[in-house]
Amino acid sequence: MIVSSPSRYEFILDGELSDRALAAFPELSAGRHQALTTSLFGPVTDSTAMRAILARIDDLGLTLLEMRRLPD
Repeated sequence: MIVSSPSRYEFILDGELSDRALAAFPELSAGRHQALTTSLFGPVTDSTAMRAILARIDDLGLTLLEMRRLPD
């Protein structure tokens, strides 16, 4: 995936993330999507930044339920 300019994305994760887990994503804001899920959202500058976010999700053993680009 190639992201040519900063675009806003939302990552919906299974479960309610702890403060420690949220701290792993300083570039993203957090919110509740629905019961027992966490939504992280914010700008993603390029494909390298996207891969880094996805790698952190994987490294923390989190389950990504949905990822979507938000309207500008």
